[in-house]
Amino acid sequence: MNSYWIESTKNLEIQRKLDNNYNVDVCIIGAGMVGLSTGYYLAKKGLKMAILDKDGIGKKASGHTTAKITYQHGLKYNYLINTFGLEFAYKYYKSNKNAIEDIKKIIDEEKIDCDFEYQNNYIYCTEPKEVIKIKNEINALNQIVKYENKQNDKNNPQFITNCGLPFKILGGIETKKQAEFHPRKYMLGLAKSIEENNGLIFTNSLVNDVKKFENGYISYCGNYNIKSKYVVIASHYPFINFPGFYFSKMYQVTSYALGIDIGNKLFDGMYISSNEPTLSFRSAKYKDKRLLILGGGNHKTGFSPESENTYGYKFLEVKAKELFPNSQILYKWNTRDCISLDKVPYIGEFSEFMPNVFVATGFNKWGMTSSNVAANIISDSILGEENDYKDIYNSKRMEPIKNKTEVKNMIEQVTKSFITSRIKIPKENIDKIKKGNGGIIKIEGKAVGIYKDEEENIYAVNPTCTHLGCLLTWNNIDKTWDCPCHGSRFDYKGKNLYDPAFKDLQNIEVRC
Repeated sequence: MNSYWIESTKNLEIQRKLDNNYNVDVCIIGAGMVGLSTGYYLAKKGLKMAILDKDGIGKKASGHTTAKITYQHGLKYNYLINTFGLEFAYKYYKSNKNAIEDIKKIIDEEKIDCDFEYQNNYIYCTEPKEVIKIKNEINALNQIVKYENKQNDKNNPQFITNCGLPFKILGGIETKKQAEFHPRKYMLGLAKSIEENNGLIFTNSLVNDVKKFENGYISYCGNYNIKSKYVVIASHYPFINFPGFYFSKMYQVTSYALGIDIGNKLFDGMYISSNEPTLSFRSAKYKDKRLLILGGGNHKTGFSPESENTYGYKFLEVKAKELFPNSQILYKWNTRDCISLDKVPYIGEFSEFMPNVFVATGFNKWGMTSSNVAANIISDSILGEENDYKDIYNSKRMEPIKNKTEVKNMIEQVTKSFITSRIKIPKENIDKIKKGNGGIIKIEGKAVGIYKDEEENIYAVNPTCTHLGCLLTWNNIDKTWDCPCHGSRFDYKGKNLYDPAFKDLQNIEVRC
């Protein structure tokens, strides 16, 4: 099963592989929400650009989302105030609030039919210990609203004890006039506008290197290249390791989603739990009815919890049958999200050593509004215009994180992954690997990744990530090799699926 967003728009593909060399003002690497939103703003200003993607329009993270357009990114603002101060938290709030309005403005101006709907957003809890966190978050939001001088706004966040879900909650936050949409219809609409404004979009075109050239850069893509003054790395996870060092500042989390026909009228609104394991609810237009989008079950990429009941598709399937016994699962998908160590995205200049190269990453599972924030900051920088919010997203920041308690576990997990994954080699053999499963064995002292299909055909690869050399782990849910260090993924044949790696794994011949 595939993403509902992609399956429902598969007949609207843009297929155009790079087949020549080009000189442009801006080369954008990545045709997801960030790349297309940035390209849209710059194309409307008359800049000549090329957007390249190794797959297609919104085929990766942007097309595997739950697609909520909200500034309430979980329990965020109490953390931001305590860590960075009230003004910082206000700017984060305001930039994402503006993003909702900007997305709606683009939809209206370009007449993009993407099922946009305003909805109330809810963060709810079902455990007593979570209630105080909910109340602290509302207090934080009230401080921000007061800072903005909107104390009597009817849309101010409210504490609630009933939100319309088919189970009891102990408390929650209601935030009004948030939104949802069909993300791939929106991205295809952006692409159409970009091309109408003389922008170039190339799919199935993998950029594997960017190098300085005179007063600009050359982006290399197979036998061809793009010369440009500016480069925007909008590839989800930056594939250039140095000098940005983004691999040391974030990790990836895998989240899952189901598209479910529950057979009844669905509730309105968008919902997410405050406690783990996360559960997310929203609905989407589907033929003549509504489709429930149930998300959650997340875990750090490369590490799966011991019990399948607490993560992945099985966790969501059990919840779906528990809440909606007669429901039918029509779609399944998952994605990887980049998590920054301080919970704030990296948006802006890639590095002091690469002027005019920009990056946007680390959206912490909230890419819909964050992508528009990034597009505004980056396009303003290229156009030489001021932006009120770029300072809080400073992508070059390397200073110590202020709230050490908040991120201690994150740092320890990243460090442990990077070190132990290089040296830990499970001692197994081919006979012990069950049909439809995979694992790492030793052959003549070397680690070999083995997958055995249902017909007992053997597929062997070098299980070393082509990004920075971490030992991969087998993911039996998706039949993939996952990197526990930085989140790259490869299929069982070794083909690269997800960044930051872009090279395939080496295949190994194994004789049984």
